[in-house]
Amino acid sequence: MRPFTRLDAVACALPIVAVDTDQIIPARFMQRPRSEGYAPVLFHDLRTDPAFPLNLRPDAKILVARRNFGSGSSREAAVYALVDYGITCVVAPSFGDIFAANSVNNGLLPAKVTEAEAGALLAVLADGRLMLVVDLATQTIAAGNLRVDFTIDPAWRTKLLNGWDDLDLTRSHSAAIEAFALADARARPWLQPNPRGRSF
Repeated sequence: MRPFTRLDAVACALPIVAVDTDQIIPARFMQRPRSEGYAPVLFHDLRTDPAFPLNLRPDAKILVARRNFGSGSSREAAVYALVDYGITCVVAPSFGDIFAANSVNNGLLPAKVTEAEAGALLAVLADGRLMLVVDLATQTIAAGNLRVDFTIDPAWRTKLLNGWDDLDLTRSHSAAIEAFALADARARPWLQPNPRGRSF
């Protein structure tokens, strides 16, 4: 994954509560090979309405939504569809837990704000301002004179800032892991593997 540090991009207001993963990608598209890309089926059924917000902002890289975005089933394809389309940040007051974890593992930032802050950002977008600046280092979102803070799990923040997956995050602690293993071997030698394969 590429590191996520700062995103200055067009945002799309999606003022819908509890957008679930079946709305993000309907189940009938789940057999589609990832190599074909999931962008064409993102919000497939909702986008049949010409007035659906993403139809009006097709170049959006940021979504601003209401609470419980990504609820429902655990399908990682929902995140694939967003990422394949070019969405790299979703701002909302809350997220489905599995959706949020899948997002981070695919380089998409789930930025959590309060209900009031989400409302303020949606109002700014409704007034015609399209650009938002999302800064992961400072955990802020700026829209003109409006600036709000967002929260994210510290480990997820580290992964996104560095472009790491779970293995990379573990490797970043390799020195501490090796130090623990050496200390534990001295303290409890009877628990260490038997290199000669002898039975006792």
